[in-house]
Amino acid sequence: MNSDKQLQDWRELALGVEREVAKAVIGQPQTIRLINVALFARGHVLLEGDVGVGKTTVLRAFSRAVGGDFERVEGTVDLMPGDLIYHTYVDGEGKPRIDPGPLLRHGERLVTFFFNEINRARPQVQSLLLRAMAERTVSAFNREYRFPHMTVFADRNKVEKEETFELASAARDRFMFELNMSKPTDRDIRRALVFETGFHDTEALLERVAPAILPWEQLNAIGALVQDSVRSSETIERYVLDLWEASETPQRLGIRLDGVDMNRLILAGASPRGMSALLRAARVVAWLAGRTHLEPDDVRAVLPSVLGHRVFFTPIYELRRAELAGALVERIMDSVAAP
Repeated sequence: MNSDKQLQDWRELALGVEREVAKAVIGQPQTIRLINVALFARGHVLLEGDVGVGKTTVLRAFSRAVGGDFERVEGTVDLMPGDLIYHTYVDGEGKPRIDPGPLLRHGERLVTFFFNEINRARPQVQSLLLRAMAERTVSAFNREYRFPHMTVFADRNKVEKEETFELASAARDRFMFELNMSKPTDRDIRRALVFETGFHDTEALLERVAPAILPWEQLNAIGALVQDSVRSSETIERYVLDLWEASETPQRLGIRLDGVDMNRLILAGASPRGMSALLRAARVVAWLAGRTHLEPDDVRAVLPSVLGHRVFFTPIYELRRAELAGALVERIMDSVAAP
C-alpha cells in the first residue's frame, strides 16, 4: 500500500476514534480532538479539571477504542518508585512473592497509562515516570522492559494542596499538552448529563464505544509517516520561530499584562523540545484536516496547550501561574503576526 493511501485510511480510523469516544463523553469535543492529536503525535498529556467532569471516562473510552492494555495508578504520598515496578505480598502458603507492578505487568501491550493525581506522588516517583515517558523503558530485575506504544496521561489535583508535590519544570516539559477539561456550559448537555440515566453508569457508557478499532501496534510507524508527509513553508517556519522568541522575551513585542513587570516575568521560555512538540502536534492537526501542508491555524490550534505550561515564571510570579499563563499565551498569539 502506498503511503498516501495508508495515511488516508488511518485518517479515517483516527476520526473514527473521536466518533466512538464521543458516544461516551459529550460536551468535550476540544478535549477529545486534542487527546487524539497527542495520540498520533506520540506525546503525553497532563489533564486537569474539576472533580467529576469525566477525565477518567474519556481516557478509558480512548483506551477501549484504540485497543491494547490500560493501566491506572493512584498518586498517594506513600507511593514509592518501586510500587510502579513490582508488587510484593505473602501468598496462601506464607511465602513471599514478587509480581510485576503496573508498568511491567502488561509488557509491550501497555498502550494507555493513567497516573491519577500525579502531584500527590513524591518527586522520586515522578522522576521514575519521567524516564518511562521519555524512553518508554525501565530497568528492573537485571533487564530492560520496553513499552514502545505507551502514552502517559496524568491528572493533577488543582484544588487540594495538602500533601502534594508540585511537578518540576522538567516533568511538565515532558508532557506534550496540558489540557483543562472544564464542565460543559451548554444547558442541553448539562440536562443530559444529569437527567439521562445512561450517563450515570460509566461501565454501560463505555460499552457504547467500539473496541480496538485501530491496529495500535502501528501507531509509532503511522505517527512518523504523518510527520514526514506534512510540509511547512518558510513563512510558517518564521512564524513559529517568532512565537518561540515571544515566549522568551514578550516585552520586546510590546506585550503587557496588568500588574506585571514584564522584565521580571520570564525565567525561561519554551524549550527546543517544546517547540518540536508544537510542530509535531500541528502536523497532526493538518493531517486530520486532510492537508499535507501546515497553515497558521494548525499551529494556533495547539499553541495554548503546548506553550502554556512551558513558559516558566520567576518565583514572584509563579504563584500567579494559573492567572498569567493563559493570558500571556493569548497576548503572544495576538501580537505575533501570522503569515
